[in-house]
Amino acid sequence: MVTKFNALDSITRTGALLIVRLDSAEEALAVSEAAIEGGIRALEITLSVPGALGVISTLADRYGDDGVVVGAGTVLDEQTARTCVLAGARLLVSPNLNPGMIETANRYQAVTVSGAFTPSEIVDTMQAGADIVKLFPAEFVGPDYVRTVRAPLPQAPLMPTGGVTPDNVKEWFDAGVVAVGVGSFVTKAARVDGNYGRVTEAAATTLRAIEGARA
Repeated sequence: MVTKFNALDSITRTGALLIVRLDSAEEALAVSEAAIEGGIRALEITLSVPGALGVISTLADRYGDDGVVVGAGTVLDEQTARTCVLAGARLLVSPNLNPGMIETANRYQAVTVSGAFTPSEIVDTMQAGADIVKLFPAEFVGPDYVRTVRAPLPQAPLMPTGGVTPDNVKEWFDAGVVAVGVGSFVTKAARVDGNYGRVTEAAATTLRAIEGARA
């Protein structure tokens, strides 16, 4: 089983968390496997995916021993948090702050990525014990917002989610984020023709852009 230390390391080392929010369990599983082949080492299956817990369980069984962190997204309460952990999730993500979710995750040593937007919400999220603060929705602000917030809060481990692409990841990392949440650039790459090799290449492209941004 992936330890919390190793799970956090997979996220911060690669700098990416893949958000899999798709219309079917089959597509979510195929996209996840193709993205892992492209180098992704941390991903969240949002609970809006039909059969999400089954996808999480399958991925955890197949890739957990390989250091891939499989997580659940849109986890809004402690009951759901425990259910996701029992299904194999080693990472719990929420769009908002729910202290009960974080407390449950900490009890089972799962990584938490908890959503916040304003400086007050960011501080409250850190105080609640979240490992990473998910800046959401990030598409309505930009790297300058991160830079401004981190001036008084340099300790904030921020991860923007929403509108992040290989073309702008350098700006985000230059502003001081610890990782970025990536989505449709990777997850919907195969919808053109059903070729999941496009997902693998999009994942690799994203990771190369992050590596270049950090160089």
